Amino acid sequence: MTTTIEIKHQNFVMHPSGALFWKEKSAVLISDVHLGKVSHFRKYGAAVPVKAIEKNFELLDTAISHFRPKIICFLGDLFHSYINAEWRLFEHWVQDRNEEIILVSGNHDIISPLKYENIGVQVVAEILLDGFLLTHHPEEREGLFNFSGHIHPAVRLKGSGRQSLRLPCFFKSKNQLILPAFGEFTGSHVLKKEKGHEVYAIADSSIVKI
Repeated sequence: MTTTIEIKHQNFVMHPSGALFWKEKSAVLISDVHLGKVSHFRKYGAAVPVKAIEKNFELLDTAISHFRPKIICFLGDLFHSYINAEWRLFEHWVQDRNEEIILVSGNHDIISPLKYENIGVQVVAEILLDGFLLTHHPEEREGLFNFSGHIHPAVRLKGSGRQSLRLPCFFKSKNQLILPAFGEFTGSHVLKKEKGHEVYAIADSSIVKI
C-alpha cells in the first residue's frame, strides 16, 4: 500500500520498499541501496546470508515495476565500497533497463564515475529542478525543498511495558524529506519526531503515518 503527499504542488508517492515516485517527472527516487555491502562483509568472514544480495535487486525490480518510471534516480550510496562480485550483477541489471539512470554521488560512492558512465549511468553531485534539490546528505538551502538520504531514518514505537518497535521511515520536515535506506542489510538511525515533523513508517507492506 502506497501513500501520496503533495509538496510544492507536485505529487510524490511513498512505496513500502523505501522508493519515492515523483509523478510529474515520472522519476523514482531511491537512496542508500549499498550494493556490494553484503559481499564486502562476507569477504571478511561476517555470516551474512547471500540471499541478501538477491533481495536488493528484487526490491529494485518490485518498486520500478510498480511505477514504470522514465527516470531512476539514486540519491547516493548506491554501491557500498570498491568493486566486488556485485558490480557484475549491477551491470547486468542496468543493461536490462530502459529508463534513464542517474546517481547523485554519496560518501560511499568511491567507484570512478567513468565506470558508471561506461554502463550508461550518469553521475552528478546534485540535482536542482523546479524548486527541488536532490542530494545525498540532507541540506538546507533557501527557497528549495530537499530530498536526501544518508541518515537511514527510523522511528521507535513504544507499546505497553517495555515493548518497542523500530521501523524505517520517510522523515519530513518543513523543507526536507529524508528517504529511508533502500538496501537490505543497511541498518537505521532513530530520529526524534518534533513539532512540524511528519513521519511515515514502513510496516510490512504498508506506509503508516505516525
